[in-house]
Amino acid sequence: MSSPSFRPHGPVRRDPADTAQLESHPVSLRRIAALFAPHRRRLLLVVALIAASSVMGLATPFLTRHVIDVALPEQDVHLLLVLVGAMLVVTVVTAALGVLQTWLSTDVGQHVMHRLRTDVFVHLQRQPMSFFTRTRGGEVQSRLTHDIGAMQSVVTGTATAITANVTTAIATIVAMVALSWQLALLSLVVLPPAIWLTRRVAQLRREVTAQRQSALAGLHGQVEESLSVSGALLAKTLGAGPELSRRFADSSEELADLELRSELAGRWRMATTSVIFSAIPALIYLVAGLPGSGDITIGTLVAFIALQSGLFRPLMGVLNTGVQVTASLALFSRIFEYLDLPVEIDDPVAPVALPSGGGPGAVTFEDVSFRYPDADADAVTDLDLHVPAGTRLALVGESGAGKSTIAGLVARLQDPTSGRVLLDGVDLRDLTLTDLACQVGVVSQETYLLHTTVRENLRYARPEATDEEIEAAARAAQVHDVILALPRGYDTVVGARGHRFSGGEKQRLAIARTLLRDPRVLVLDEATSALDTRTEHAVQEALDVLSRGRTTITIAHRLSTVRDADLIAVVDHGELVEVGNHEDLLAADGHYAALVRAAERQPALVP
Repeated sequence: MSSPSFRPHGPVRRDPADTAQLESHPVSLRRIAALFAPHRRRLLLVVALIAASSVMGLATPFLTRHVIDVALPEQDVHLLLVLVGAMLVVTVVTAALGVLQTWLSTDVGQHVMHRLRTDVFVHLQRQPMSFFTRTRGGEVQSRLTHDIGAMQSVVTGTATAITANVTTAIATIVAMVALSWQLALLSLVVLPPAIWLTRRVAQLRREVTAQRQSALAGLHGQVEESLSVSGALLAKTLGAGPELSRRFADSSEELADLELRSELAGRWRMATTSVIFSAIPALIYLVAGLPGSGDITIGTLVAFIALQSGLFRPLMGVLNTGVQVTASLALFSRIFEYLDLPVEIDDPVAPVALPSGGGPGAVTFEDVSFRYPDADADAVTDLDLHVPAGTRLALVGESGAGKSTIAGLVARLQDPTSGRVLLDGVDLRDLTLTDLACQVGVVSQETYLLHTTVRENLRYARPEATDEEIEAAARAAQVHDVILALPRGYDTVVGARGHRFSGGEKQRLAIARTLLRDPRVLVLDEATSALDTRTEHAVQEALDVLSRGRTTITIAHRLSTVRDADLIAVVDHGELVEVGNHEDLLAADGHYAALVRAAERQPALVP
């Protein structure tokens, strides 16, 4: 969305997207005013400075009239020096007021921007994972940077432009009446049709420009479809080349016609504005020179023309005020829409504290069910499962059985629709999110690395960690030697998404990061499923180190991982169908045994 701004030549129309945004998420003016309430004294001062600057700027035509009517005819050098000096003083003071006004309005805008940017960032961090899976990353970035950045234009651009336009237009009309009410009446009668004509020509140009943009987009689409590898292959195999050429020629001809009409419309717009700016002064000169026009001096006429020529732009700005306000309100609406998102997973009012690093924790699922928003069925249904402290639990089942959902419930990436998930007998919803993150560590299949150094990527898990602790965690994760082989060791920048490292190396970095957190419960969500057998072996060794002295819940793919687990939970369509160790479940010859037989025929336990 483009930031609202004043366009001096011609009107602007409301963007349909702005109107739709305000209809879907209305904005309270009181809420906007609350943002600026701490700065109201400065804002009042800005308004006063704008008004003072606009009024002072109108002094120059009156000084000019006195120069022409009095100082020059009477050869009064002293008066001429005073009047010219006054003109310079007006110019300097007006410029100084403009600088002060810009500084104050920018300062207010930056403070409001900082508050909104921080509030939105903090609020979005509290959103559930479902928000990030359904929202494009580019949209989040756009609102945090572009939309909130455009807040500066609302304060220093839209608000000040509206204030300046209104003040200047009113002051100019008053000054024109003071100089000559007859000429002022003539100008005010002529201006409305002149403004209407300008708006009409501008509207015609916008319509032609919109058609031109649409035609240009269509031409680009034909080029992309016809001259890509797949498009060219399709055209050659179907013999569609002549037809594509004809369609392209027609589109190109249409675009050429629209380009010509657009240029002519633009020229007509400029010509219309030029005629208006020339015709109105000429008409004023004519009326002033007619018999019976009254005692209008040359100085008055020159001063009046100067005022009148400066009236058109602020008047157009006043007429565009509604559009500017709509665009600004839509901007606030987009920002408030994010701030109004409900926080589904939040800290409790009276949190319970658990010791960090005090040995493994016991995890219990009590009649837990969970359904994703807009889903027709539960992803997890009536889950009752107890994982004793220090137990290695393997979750197995076919793809889509609900294993990752169960793992996410342990990390409180989502809350149960019904039932409870307990850690050492305490409902996870009674823990602060920060405390829970210290208690439960997660290593997933996809490792995300920040675009910073290796050291800072590891320290991200625990900002207060020393260099020695970071290196110890890397050694335990069997990635220390890999890091030392980098050009700058731990101070090497990993690059976007860690392109320097292989999949196995990134997994070991993730393990080192989790070791620094030293969680009591560890969730391994398909941590080795995307790795080859050799790399998986190295990562598995690091995982074995990580799992020591912790309760571990693993979403398993490899038979070897499942065989070594203390407890195996088999999930099918969100329901727990079997629980036991490897030997007991094989002997039962149930669902697990069928999965094992399938694994013996395939490299993975679960397809």
